Amino acid sequence: MMFKKGTKIYSVLNGKCPRCQEGNFFKYKFTFNPSKITQLHSNCSNCNLKYMMEPSFFYGAMYVNYGITVGLSIVIFLISKLLFNLTLLQSFMAIIVALIVLAPVNLRLSRILWINMFVSFKKTNTF
Repeated sequence: MMFKKGTKIYSVLNGKCPRCQEGNFFKYKFTFNPSKITQLHSNCSNCNLKYMMEPSFFYGAMYVNYGITVGLSIVIFLISKLLFNLTLLQSFMAIIVALIVLAPVNLRLSRILWINMFVSFKKTNTF
Protein backbone atom coordinates (compact mmCIF):
# COMPACT_ATOMS: atom_id res chain seq x y z
CA MET A 1 0.00 0.00 0.00
CA MET A 2 2.85 2.33 0.88
CA PHE A 3 4.77 1.62 -2.32
CA LYS A 4 1.99 2.28 -4.81
CA LYS A 5 2.22 4.77 -7.62
CA GLY A 6 1.59 8.32 -6.48
CA THR A 7 3.82 8.08 -3.41
CA LYS A 8 7.30 9.51 -3.13
CA ILE A 9 8.59 6.11 -2.04
CA TYR A 10 7.47 4.66 -5.39
CA SER A 11 9.45 7.33 -7.25
CA VAL A 12 12.55 6.84 -5.09
CA LEU A 13 12.63 3.03 -5.16
CA ASN A 14 11.87 2.75 -8.88
CA GLY A 15 13.99 5.70 -10.06
CA LYS A 16 11.05 7.37 -11.75
CA CYS A 17 10.17 11.00 -12.44
CA PRO A 18 8.74 12.53 -9.26
CA ARG A 19 5.93 14.33 -11.12
CA CYS A 20 4.43 11.65 -13.39
CA GLN A 21 6.25 8.55 -12.07
CA GLU A 22 6.43 7.17 -15.61
CA GLY A 23 9.71 8.37 -17.13
CA ASN A 24 13.08 7.15 -15.89
CA PHE A 25 15.09 9.58 -13.78
CA PHE A 26 18.53 8.07 -14.43
CA LYS A 27 19.92 7.37 -17.90
CA TYR A 28 21.33 3.99 -16.88
CA LYS A 29 20.14 1.18 -14.67
CA PHE A 30 22.14 0.68 -11.48
CA THR A 31 25.84 0.32 -12.24
CA PHE A 32 29.20 0.56 -10.51
CA ASN A 33 30.65 2.41 -13.53
CA PRO A 34 31.70 5.80 -12.06
CA SER A 35 30.92 7.70 -15.26
CA LYS A 36 27.34 6.42 -15.38
CA ILE A 37 26.27 6.38 -11.71
CA THR A 38 24.63 9.79 -11.51
CA GLN A 39 23.89 10.59 -15.15
CA LEU A 40 20.32 11.85 -15.46
CA HIS A 41 18.05 12.48 -18.37
CA SER A 42 17.70 16.23 -18.90
CA ASN A 43 13.88 15.98 -19.00
CA CYS A 44 11.27 13.36 -18.24
CA SER A 45 10.36 11.40 -21.35
CA ASN A 46 6.70 11.39 -20.32
CA CYS A 47 5.80 14.77 -18.73
CA ASN A 48 8.85 16.79 -19.85
CA LEU A 49 9.78 17.86 -16.29
CA LYS A 50 13.19 19.50 -16.38
CA TYR A 51 15.29 17.63 -13.80
CA MET A 52 17.98 20.31 -13.45
CA MET A 53 15.51 22.95 -12.29
CA GLU A 54 18.19 25.56 -11.79
CA PRO A 55 21.97 25.69 -12.18
CA SER A 56 23.69 23.48 -9.61
CA PHE A 57 20.35 22.14 -8.35
CA PHE A 58 21.81 18.83 -7.22
CA TYR A 59 24.48 20.41 -4.99
CA GLY A 60 21.86 20.16 -2.27
CA ALA A 61 21.90 16.40 -2.70
CA MET A 62 25.33 16.47 -1.04
CA TYR A 63 23.61 17.25 2.26
CA VAL A 64 21.26 14.31 1.79
CA ASN A 65 24.23 12.10 0.94
CA TYR A 66 26.02 13.30 4.07
CA GLY A 67 23.01 12.40 6.23
CA ILE A 68 22.75 8.95 4.67
CA THR A 69 26.48 8.39 5.15
CA VAL A 70 26.44 9.44 8.81
CA GLY A 71 23.37 7.31 9.56
CA LEU A 72 24.85 4.31 7.78
CA SER A 73 28.16 4.75 9.61
CA ILE A 74 26.44 4.79 12.99
CA VAL A 75 24.41 1.68 12.19
CA ILE A 76 27.47 -0.21 10.92
CA PHE A 77 29.50 0.83 13.95
CA LEU A 78 26.80 -0.33 16.37
CA ILE A 79 26.36 -3.65 14.57
CA SER A 80 30.09 -4.30 14.42
CA LYS A 81 30.64 -3.43 18.09
CA LEU A 82 27.51 -4.91 19.65
CA LEU A 83 26.83 -7.96 17.50
CA PHE A 84 30.29 -8.94 16.29
CA ASN A 85 32.33 -7.48 19.18
CA LEU A 86 34.96 -6.08 16.80
CA THR A 87 37.74 -3.79 17.97
CA LEU A 88 37.51 -0.07 17.30
CA LEU A 89 39.91 -0.30 14.35
CA GLN A 90 38.02 -3.27 12.86
CA SER A 91 34.75 -1.37 13.26
CA PHE A 92 36.14 1.64 11.41
CA MET A 93 37.46 -0.61 8.66
CA ALA A 94 33.99 -2.16 8.33
CA ILE A 95 32.52 1.35 8.01
CA ILE A 96 35.05 2.37 5.34
CA VAL A 97 34.50 -0.79 3.30
CA ALA A 98 30.71 -0.48 3.52
CA LEU A 99 30.77 3.20 2.52
CA ILE A 100 32.97 2.48 -0.49
CA VAL A 101 30.79 -0.41 -1.63
CA LEU A 102 27.56 1.55 -1.07
CA ALA A 103 28.80 4.84 -2.60
CA PRO A 104 26.93 4.32 -5.91
CA VAL A 105 23.71 3.56 -4.03
CA ASN A 106 24.15 6.64 -1.83
CA LEU A 107 24.85 8.94 -4.78
CA ARG A 108 21.77 7.82 -6.70
CA LEU A 109 19.56 7.75 -3.63
CA SER A 110 20.57 11.25 -2.53
CA ARG A 111 19.76 12.74 -5.95
CA ILE A 112 16.36 11.13 -6.25
CA LEU A 113 15.49 12.01 -2.65
CA TRP A 114 16.57 15.62 -3.24
CA ILE A 115 14.34 16.14 -6.29
CA ASN A 116 11.43 14.41 -4.53
CA MET A 117 11.63 17.05 -1.78
CA PHE A 118 10.71 19.72 -4.32
CA VAL A 119 8.47 17.99 -6.88
CA SER A 120 5.18 16.27 -6.06
CA PHE A 121 3.20 13.70 -8.00
CA LYS A 122 0.55 15.08 -10.34
CA LYS A 123 -1.97 12.65 -11.67
CA THR A 124 -2.55 13.18 -15.36
CA ASN A 125 -5.94 12.70 -16.93
CA THR A 126 -5.84 10.46 -19.94
CA PHE A 127 -8.97 10.37 -22.05
